Amino acid sequence: MRIAPPLLILALGLTTAGCSTPIDLKQALQVVDISGGYLDGGIVDGRNKIIPTISFRVKKSTDRSISPLSLNLSFRKLPPPGVTPAPGSPAEEEWDSVFAQSVTFDGNQTALLTYKLNAGFTGDAPQSRAEILKNSHFQDVRVHIFAKHSSSQWVEIGQHDLPRQLITQ
Repeated sequence: MRIAPPLLILALGLTTAGCSTPIDLKQALQVVDISGGYLDGGIVDGRNKIIPTISFRVKKSTDRSISPLSLNLSFRKLPPPGVTPAPGSPAEEEWDSVFAQSVTFDGNQTALLTYKLNAGFTGDAPQSRAEILKNSHFQDVRVHIFAKHSSSQWVEIGQHDLPRQLITQ
């Protein structure tokens, strides 16, 4: 019988020690302290502009390290009130997204994370920013929040419909 060399045993031990069970991000992460609305985006080509923004924290329910954690926020337009999408059409229209490559935790939660788009809605002057939100053609926005850790797949951990409200930075 041949005995394995000590270096081979050590290498096998280190390999298996580094392979822990994957973390179920859907179970381990929670989106908390969520708020959002629309910021003043200035004047673009003589038109008032508002841009969607969202703020939240990610809380983890495990003491295991979830680093690096990446987030992808998908901003999607909803049909205007009273408009039903055509059969076979998606109920949500993909609009824009924001990617955060490395989100860090301070203890078991992140600092307050705030994301805003460059894309937005505009209204002809003298239409105010508040009037843009009341326009019958305005489309509400739903934000889907996806997370990914290490080599795992993207998992949706939350979603939020932005309220039709102007907010200050």
